Amino acid sequence: MTIRAAADGSALGNPGPAGWAWYVDDDRWAAGGWPRNTNNVGELTAVLELLRATVDEDDDLHILCDSQYVIKACTEWMAGWKRKGWRKADGKPVMNVEIIKELDLALQGRKVRFEWVKGHIGHEMNEAADIRARTAAEAFQAKRAVPSGPGWPGKPVTTVASVAAEPEAPATLF
Repeated sequence: MTIRAAADGSALGNPGPAGWAWYVDDDRWAAGGWPRNTNNVGELTAVLELLRATVDEDDDLHILCDSQYVIKACTEWMAGWKRKGWRKADGKPVMNVEIIKELDLALQGRKVRFEWVKGHIGHEMNEAADIRARTAAEAFQAKRAVPSGPGWPGKPVTTVASVAAEPEAPATLF
């Protein structure tokens, strides 16, 4: 069996109030965020929190994601960055390196497949994750409680805000 989930991040301003969310269905989803962070950190955190929530599952994981940055970081670039001491081909440090390292550990031994989906075109699962990530960012902006979701069965929901904003993080991949 395969767990199919969407992961998304949102930032109101970049950086600005930011949120992340993963979504399997209305009974299995989680969200969180920060008063100030970037969309890329939100996107990365959504995947990391999904991996953490499902760590005890034997099922493969199929992650739907609208961020090419996240997909390429996890599937193409990470091994090279690691070999080069977490530096890019140009010798500059990898942005968001702390969360990238956490993702590297969380992906070890897991059967994970990423699928890029175009954002904001009505893809049901991606839209569900997007709405929850944006709602988390809006909650931080308004200084109100973040709807964190039911989480994964048998796992406590963590409204992670452990990854500090990195001011040099790019607003977009390009």
